[in-house]
Amino acid sequence: MKLDFNGRTALVTGSTSGIGAATAAALAAAGADVVVNGRNADRVDEVAKRLGARGIAADVGTAEGVASLVEQLPDVDVLVNNAGYFAPVPVFEIPDADWLRIYEVNVLSGVRLARHYTPRMVTRGWGRVIFVSSESAIQNPTEMVHYGMTKTAQLAISRGMAQEVAGTGVTVNSVLPGPTLTEGVREFVQGLYPDLDFAGAERQFMTNERPTSLLGRLIRPEEVANMITYVASDQAAATTGGALRVDGGVVTAIIP
Repeated sequence: MKLDFNGRTALVTGSTSGIGAATAAALAAAGADVVVNGRNADRVDEVAKRLGARGIAADVGTAEGVASLVEQLPDVDVLVNNAGYFAPVPVFEIPDADWLRIYEVNVLSGVRLARHYTPRMVTRGWGRVIFVSSESAIQNPTEMVHYGMTKTAQLAISRGMAQEVAGTGVTVNSVLPGPTLTEGVREFVQGLYPDLDFAGAERQFMTNERPTSLLGRLIRPEEVANMITYVASDQAAATTGGALRVDGGVVTAIIP
């Protein structure tokens, strides 16, 4: 199977590191005109230059940032809503401001962008919208309930949007990574086991915190990017309204 994105423009939000950077690299390698996005202009420029891509620095976790981005980039063929963050906090200690902020960054960023780009895709008869959710969407982590809430919300939103654009040539899906070796996760895992080297900390984390994993290790960003790239391709035309797991078998349920 050859995935060919020549002539397609793809925006990947939060793509200066982790899953976003891996996805931008995979789409660029497949021929897409990739637009790298992040809040830090220097990092955006660095990654864009490395990939031979364009870069737009904008905080999509705000309405103003989204407005700035879409003004600079009116149309895309592929929208990957990857921007987001997690923060381990006991649920009864999360203040209102943090609930609202994580919702705005993790959920409203994708809603605002999809609200702009998706109808334009429909007009052209082709498009792909992908929400990068998480296995936390279907088994909410006790240590960061507010994060899990945002990931569950993404599933409902992407399904509803897919229904709205049914039969138009535009698909909307969610991809659900499991625990993935991003920079933030590396720091988090190492912090749990500071007396171990990272390989040992990774093994201990999987044993203690994700014992249901069939993979037995953290997923690599490139492995998630492979799924996203497929879902964004012509070959995935019959895949829409879905919640597609790349979780290493952490979720014990058969569906989704």
